[in-house]
Amino acid sequence: MKNVRTAAALGLFDGVHLGHRAVLAAAAEQKARGLVPCAFTFPPESTAEKGAAGYIYSSSEKSFIMTERCGIERIFSPPFADVCGMDGDTFAREVLRGEMRAEFVCCGNDFRFGRGASCGIAELRGFGAEYGFEVLAVDDVLCGGERVSSTLIRSLLEKGETERANEFLGEPYIIMKKVSRGAQLGRTIGFPTANQIFDRGQLVPRYGVYASAAVVDGKRYPSVTDIGMKPTVDYGGAPLAETYIHGFSGDLYGSPLRVELIGFIRPEMRFGSIEELKAQIKEDMKSALNIL
Repeated sequence: MKNVRTAAALGLFDGVHLGHRAVLAAAAEQKARGLVPCAFTFPPESTAEKGAAGYIYSSSEKSFIMTERCGIERIFSPPFADVCGMDGDTFAREVLRGEMRAEFVCCGNDFRFGRGASCGIAELRGFGAEYGFEVLAVDDVLCGGERVSSTLIRSLLEKGETERANEFLGEPYIIMKKVSRGAQLGRTIGFPTANQIFDRGQLVPRYGVYASAAVVDGKRYPSVTDIGMKPTVDYGGAPLAETYIHGFSGDLYGSPLRVELIGFIRPEMRFGSIEELKAQIKEDMKSALNIL
């Protein structure tokens, strides 16, 4: 980072929703001044609390959105334990000004930092004046008269209200993980599926079937995604997303896949026979095509 001057967006950015994007955009706009847009955040896995609702996106999903959608060029994401013991002065001096070389710092109005979350915007401005960086506090973002927040989005995803959640996120909720090998039942009945396992501690949307879009090699395919617990072989009993990609044939095992959830179709169901299952998959695909 020597000789690099940066604009640093600060936040957990769980969900990278419209409110977070406003903060990230403020940093990205500083590129016109010759500053490199950066984000300071934490790996969600290191901040997850036992019994909490779960983080919306994994580190890789969050990084993809910040870099590909929000104009962020570098991400600083140390484990929470490495930073939480620092007082505000040390964080501003050693991390923001020292390591990140920040000349512009932006965050939400409610951003807290320093040991025990003891510092806020007023303290950050004071440290900026002392160490030579400008500070911008970005106002909350309203969507349909409601304040955009990760808490609200989690609640909507847990209820299967995907379309509303997507409005607050600013684009469809994504599942972007490597495809895991399962029992391959879908392949034997003519509907091969791609299985993606949710990370430990990650929020899982309402169990059920969704209209979705799968992006393979840059091409977007209509698809149906079933989220829940499946009797597959090697995923360890964790919740997963199982996606049938309409019009695609190929081996995706071990490859990263991006699936976008568009709308909820129905809750999970049990079937008395393979024929019933095949018939329902056809109906689900019709419903998905109508939604898409």
